[in-house]
Amino acid sequence: MFVHKIDEELSLKMIDHRDAEELFELSDQSRDHIRTWLPWINFTNEVEDTRNYIKFSLKRYAENDGLTICVLFHGKIAGVVDFHEIDDKNKVTSIGYWMGAEYKGRGLLTRACRFLFSYAFDELGMNRIEIRAATENVKSRGVPERLGFRQEGIIRQAAKLYDEYTDHVVYGMLKSEWNKASS
Repeated sequence: MFVHKIDEELSLKMIDHRDAEELFELSDQSRDHIRTWLPWINFTNEVEDTRNYIKFSLKRYAENDGLTICVLFHGKIAGVVDFHEIDDKNKVTSIGYWMGAEYKGRGLLTRACRFLFSYAFDELGMNRIEIRAATENVKSRGVPERLGFRQEGIIRQAAKLYDEYTDHVVYGMLKSEWNKASS
């Protein structure tokens, strides 16, 4: 298993089948926290559901259409960052992420994303990264805002969250902007 160490407490690794139990346990313990913005938790009721998610993630990776990364805090899975909808022709991708309840508010996701965005631009050759978050999801919106992403607009009623539609804020970063900000 390849692990990339960011610093003394934070590492990243690509998801694999061996993560199923630990990842399920983290999501199960964080169920109330996750449920606020991510309804997939309602369909994750046993380890087998997490195994199916990992299988799907690895299939997307094999098809060059996704990359799911586990964020490790002192060696334990603390959350997930997921590059999805990788458009290699146009060099565009979007990401989603979540952290376990006990790990939120420590800046782990921002630090992990800073590395992963550089990786996407420099190694994967992406030209644009997009992040969408519900307008009311202040914590999730904080990541792109802290990393200098540009708010590009609001998509009205972008997603159905339980019985209501939520508006999404769209953030974007271009490779040229990232390189300029990083130098």
